[in-house]
Amino acid sequence: MPDLFDSAPGAEPPARGPRPLADRLRPARLADVIGQDHLLGPEGALRVMLDSGALPSLILWGPPGVGKTTIARLLAQETQLHFVQISAIFTGVPELRKVFEAAKLRHGNGQGTLLFVDEIHRFNKAQQDGFLPHMEDGTILLVGATTENPSFELNAALMSRAQVLVLNRLDADALERMIAHAELELHHPLPLRPEARAALVEMADGDGRALLNLVEQVAAWKTDGQLSRDQLAQRLQRRAAQYDKSGDAHYNLISALHKSVRGSDPDAAIYWFARMLEGGEDPRYLARRITRMAVEDIGLADPAAQRHCLDAWATYERLGSPEGELALAQAVIYLALAPKSNAAYVAYKAARASARSTGSAPPPKHILNAPTKMMKAQGYGAGYAYDHDAEDGFSGQDYFPETMSRAKFYEPVERGYERELKKRLDWFEGLRAKRKG
Repeated sequence: MPDLFDSAPGAEPPARGPRPLADRLRPARLADVIGQDHLLGPEGALRVMLDSGALPSLILWGPPGVGKTTIARLLAQETQLHFVQISAIFTGVPELRKVFEAAKLRHGNGQGTLLFVDEIHRFNKAQQDGFLPHMEDGTILLVGATTENPSFELNAALMSRAQVLVLNRLDADALERMIAHAELELHHPLPLRPEARAALVEMADGDGRALLNLVEQVAAWKTDGQLSRDQLAQRLQRRAAQYDKSGDAHYNLISALHKSVRGSDPDAAIYWFARMLEGGEDPRYLARRITRMAVEDIGLADPAAQRHCLDAWATYERLGSPEGELALAQAVIYLALAPKSNAAYVAYKAARASARSTGSAPPPKHILNAPTKMMKAQGYGAGYAYDHDAEDGFSGQDYFPETMSRAKFYEPVERGYERELKKRLDWFEGLRAKRKG
């Protein structure tokens, strides 16, 4: 029985619906792909592979809307491989088995298969392992696409059989070229003033597909004259920033914030702080991390820094968002401008390493309490010098285990308050040497 929507014999085929602008502008050749010249230019890695006739399985790593799917499709076209596209979100083991069986039949008939797997990082380890034998015997050439760091999301066996290519976020020049191509396709320029055109590029946030969707909306408007930046903003909602609180962007941005603070750059630090908040980051996470920065990178060079962070954290808890976020912002600026020292952090790590290597060496007996007669008889507390009775309140005794030579972990820097601590340390060390002598 024919489907109700089948065309009658001899009838004209049904007309297709309108194609989205992004689909109409999809490149027909690899040379037409915009924004990935480091891969597709004359000396680009992917261009060299194709020209040499040695195309391996690939993992295309990059943000959304930069051409991963288009490049995979054009690779199949250029290498004359049968193109099959699946998504890890919707594909299970039974579907994968069918894909591999069909690829084997084609392979037996002399036809290769380029299998494009979108969101490949969403496959679990066992599913990822399922690709390996088919990659090794040439049944498929795998091209996986991911927005997440493959080092964390893909297993080592798959990574060893594929080459990772990094696709860049599209810059303003690349996005402007896409607008120009769109205007040729639309047969008219967009009704935007120069500053509004620049704002449209900003709204796309490096995503070419998002840009073309925005262009299509603007092109459909019935307007008299050219729109200003403010008029554009009233009609279009800014695209949400690409930020995943549990993904790669989360760790990249907190790293950028931390290193900006460590590098004493308050402007960069407050920028990355704001970027994380705009992406929806939990302010409490930021409060915890900036407190850690105070301890790790400022330490005793400015003991007030840690207190400042804790006060800002407490202020946030009392005020909530968005008022309390200002207190955290002030703490970020304070940390960036504070004198820096990781001497206490280095001393702590060195002491931990020494503690592990010295095992269970006991303290020297002269600093142990002797609450019983037996312990006194065994020498507990014998020879202990009470520092308050000593000249300058300092006895100079050794407090390390008797089996361990004296170690030096803390090396204060000549910055901030730690400059004063260094003077004290040098004074005690001089007295210690004098009293031992």
